[in-house]
Amino acid sequence: MSSDGQPPAANEGKQLEVQVDGARYARIPLRTRVVMPGDDLDEIVTEYGAAAVRSGDTFFVTEKIVAITQGRSYLLDEIRPRKLALFLSKYVTRTPYGIGLGMPETMEMALRECGAPRILFAAAVSAVTKFFGRKGDFYRIAGDKARAIDGPTSGTIPPYNQAVVLGPDKPREVAAHLKTLLGGTAEVAVVDINDLGGNILGSTLDKAGEKRLVAILGDNPLGQGHQSTPLGIVRAI
Repeated sequence: MSSDGQPPAANEGKQLEVQVDGARYARIPLRTRVVMPGDDLDEIVTEYGAAAVRSGDTFFVTEKIVAITQGRSYLLDEIRPRKLALFLSKYVTRTPYGIGLGMPETMEMALRECGAPRILFAAAVSAVTKFFGRKGDFYRIAGDKARAIDGPTSGTIPPYNQAVVLGPDKPREVAAHLKTLLGGTAEVAVVDINDLGGNILGSTLDKAGEKRLVAILGDNPLGQGHQSTPLGIVRAI
């Protein structure tokens, strides 16, 4: 939010307004400095978000900066993938929007986070169902912890272009805490949104509100690369 109270300029190629179920919403991205390990999430949210939030808003924060402030980011040279990670990562499809578990280091972290039995079961089921043209079973079985793992891409802000970031710990509790921090008049969500879709990892919304928020953020208004807008506000207009 600028000093005159107006929303910042939209991220390139992104629209600030969207219509969902007959209602219009503003999506207001909040630019911050690069969040680093050791930073305090409360300080980041207070510095960049508190003055912009109004009663009735939904304030959302990306899962990545929550995880980073929780110490859940790892440089690639800190990760030693096991042979199983090397093997499994070869069969993961990479996309232009994120490497997912398609590299040994991210797969290794999935094995650590979710356990080898669950990842192996997810991989086995996915291999069978893909044969019949069905997609998405791997992450449905592996779960949110696997889905939320971010690998490095060329468009990622340094130093995270050389790091793996896990999903946040206890995102629902984080959302509840941030709602209190912001005065309790706005709902809060920890989101995993990219150009392929999105998930709400934890929020103070009900299920219907979470589903609506995913629809509102479906085109990823925060962007995917160097925008440095890990916070945002959804406001009915």
